[in-house]
Amino acid sequence: MNFPNLSALAVRERSVTLFFILLSVFAGVYAFSSLGRAEDPSFTVRVMVVSAIWPGATPTELQDQVVDRLEKRIQEVEYLYKIETTIRPGRADLQIEFEDFSPSEKVPDLFYQVRKRMLDEAGSLPAGVIGPIVNDDFSDVYFSLISLTAPGMPMHSLTREAESIRDRLQRVPGLQKALILGERSERVYIDFDMNRLNNLGLSAEQIFAAIENSNRMMPAGFVDLDGPRAYLRVDADLADLDQLAALPIRVGDHLLKLSDLADIRRGYEDPPSYMVRADGEEAILLGVVMQAGQNGLAFGERLTAFIDAEQAKLPLGMSMHMLTNQTEAISQAVDLFQIKFLVAVLVVMAVSVLAIGFRAGLVVGIAIPVTIGLTFLLMKIAGINLDRITLGALIIALGLLVDDAIIAIEMMIVKMEEGWERVRAASHAWSVTAAPMLFGTLVTVAGFVPIGFAQSGVGEYAGNIFWVLAFSLLVSWLVAVTFTPYLGVKLLPVYTKHQTGDIYQTRFYQYLRGVVKACVRYRKTVVLSTLVLLILSGVGMATQVQKQFFPGSDRPEVLIDIYLPQGSAIATTEATVRRLETILETLPEVKSLSSYIGAGAPRFFISSNPEQPDPAFAKIIAIGHDADARDRIMAEMNRHLDAGEFPEARVRVTRLLFGPPVICLSASVYWAPIPKCCALSRMRCVA
Repeated sequence: MNFPNLSALAVRERSVTLFFILLSVFAGVYAFSSLGRAEDPSFTVRVMVVSAIWPGATPTELQDQVVDRLEKRIQEVEYLYKIETTIRPGRADLQIEFEDFSPSEKVPDLFYQVRKRMLDEAGSLPAGVIGPIVNDDFSDVYFSLISLTAPGMPMHSLTREAESIRDRLQRVPGLQKALILGERSERVYIDFDMNRLNNLGLSAEQIFAAIENSNRMMPAGFVDLDGPRAYLRVDADLADLDQLAALPIRVGDHLLKLSDLADIRRGYEDPPSYMVRADGEEAILLGVVMQAGQNGLAFGERLTAFIDAEQAKLPLGMSMHMLTNQTEAISQAVDLFQIKFLVAVLVVMAVSVLAIGFRAGLVVGIAIPVTIGLTFLLMKIAGINLDRITLGALIIALGLLVDDAIIAIEMMIVKMEEGWERVRAASHAWSVTAAPMLFGTLVTVAGFVPIGFAQSGVGEYAGNIFWVLAFSLLVSWLVAVTFTPYLGVKLLPVYTKHQTGDIYQTRFYQYLRGVVKACVRYRKTVVLSTLVLLILSGVGMATQVQKQFFPGSDRPEVLIDIYLPQGSAIATTEATVRRLETILETLPEVKSLSSYIGAGAPRFFISSNPEQPDPAFAKIIAIGHDADARDRIMAEMNRHLDAGEFPEARVRVTRLLFGPPVICLSASVYWAPIPKCCALSRMRCVA
């Protein structure tokens, strides 16, 4: 290479080289300890949800008067891929998906464009329509879901306690936001004595109009004084039940109190639209979202310490449990990498020792952690976290980054056996092998370019495979031409000059040379055999090899989806869930159990899409102690399902899959009758 001989420079300036080796080790340790850790890389979910609620409306009325108008406005937005609309009596949910190649930095603006159009359209919708309600936090991945249960405690007391805990949780460093999930809204119920209303010639609508008129915040004027202006206000707060009961209702020439015409009580949303159960008890969840780029292990430790401290402050009878926790998955992935890394180093050293001797194998073994340490440093500078993708890339790189070091040290040994002085032999590796090693490294890196620069969701999710491999392989080349010659000079033994003067005249090399000459002589046969093997390998790849970009997950969650016939009441769905919980609670493999009735579970894993609100749907998440326990739970549940113990519902038992979320809505997941779907620029499912 027309470039200064780095190998000779490293051997000549030995103290400087040793300094950089030690600096690389310490920098690598620092980078590894300070790198952000997460279960999955940051990924932009290009999906949002718009909901419209119209109590009492039929699906046809919602479709004609609300949904059609909203869909037309949404179709004006750039990069729109499809709209999946689900319409049920009184409610419509529009799941909006943008093109996979839409730039991630432009997605927030696309969400804003949808929100702006929905706000513009809200004023022209029929009276009584609530919304459109825009949910652009659909892609939030909850680092942890924490349940609060208190059997026998009023729901409003549990909610107040959850709000207090959430306020304190907001102060935990590294937290982006904490949300309360699954709370049941409070309601005031007015039960009329219909017989008396009929005798008095009143209707419920008249009473509701009187309540609304009395509850308006109307300006009552002000008086200018010498000092501050005094405002006149009418006390019209009907939040207090006593004031509401004393509300005067005009009946002819008489005034009656509202309590004379109806029973007034405070309660909760009935029937509930969404219910959460934890370990068989009604619960409220605290959803924790971690800031991007944070160290998940460190944040998990702070979160665990917070929960331990809060446990001591809880009222008697209330309990707090962590249902899902990404810390365990992150810790498992990092620990697995450390084990594989250690095994890889030992295997490479063992093979190198057997092939080129103990000291040469030791030189190669030292090159691996130095290379990985510098790779960690570059990842730290580039803002790349340790996650499922980068750890996988590092494990792939472990089998590649020793090649250059082995070539350099072997070339040095060969020249020393030919009688060269060790410093000259170390410098010779640059002249002969530096350029071929560099070009070979670049060719290997180029094989991953499509992943690194793919303008798609998969490219965004898995793109760091390219960058981490590029960092590690290029660093391995630099280590091979600088640090490895220095280590060879220091650690390699004294080699005696080969007796024949040419080490390539031994019996082994003569046999190998004969094989090569035979391949050249019978080149047509060799080429034909190679083509046959290529065709056979292609056929085997197409027919026998499983095609799966992301592997199956080894996470311990079991996902149980329950589909009842469309139109089923949420109480019926809850009854089915309770029966399934009874089975799961008896299994010793179940570590924790949570149920979500009326909608899907919050997104606790990047590839799990929350199902839209549906009273006929429920999801149960049973977490096993490990992957084997998960498989036993799935087998036991399938046994009960095969026995036909739940004929009223369609139950599906699955486990998590790796990879970015795939937004898919299939008619096969619905109970008969199959919803009406039209797959043009949008998909509409009317139940």
